[in-house]
Amino acid sequence: MSRNVLAVYPGTFDPMTLGHSDVIRRATRLFDRIIIAVAVGHHKKTLFTLQERMDMVREVVRPYAGVSVESFDGLMRDFVVARGANVMIRGLRAVTDFDYEFQLAGMNRSLMPDVETVFMTPSVNYQFISSTFVREIATLGGEVDKFVDPVVAQRLAEKVRSLGRD
Repeated sequence: MSRNVLAVYPGTFDPMTLGHSDVIRRATRLFDRIIIAVAVGHHKKTLFTLQERMDMVREVVRPYAGVSVESFDGLMRDFVVARGANVMIRGLRAVTDFDYEFQLAGMNRSLMPDVETVFMTPSVNYQFISSTFVREIATLGGEVDKFVDPVVAQRLAEKVRSLGRD
């Protein structure tokens, strides 16, 4: 039986890390289509604008067939249901992520009973990387090349320079 499985991978992606791209790369082997849903992020103070984050994500995922990038604001449920997605991908780095993600998955199951939440962990080389750490290292003048795609490293350097923090 052939199925057309559409998965949504939501996040702020401020910035996208190698952990994010590793999850996406591996998810392309599991799902027919993936929408990377970039959150407006009104609940977080982001370093990059929504458009900058979307542009970076698009550049990083360009090699992957069946992967598209969209923005969303509001309830993730509304975005997922409107697109007819079957799966929501959530990344887990450590046990500390699990408690929050487990509760979120339960809430999402209540809101979207027909949508499965799939937890994916990045490869061991990337499990310690977080966007928060990457932003902090970059703004303090550290090297982030081993944590992000080259295009993201370049954009981070440009952003830090524009803020006068280099």
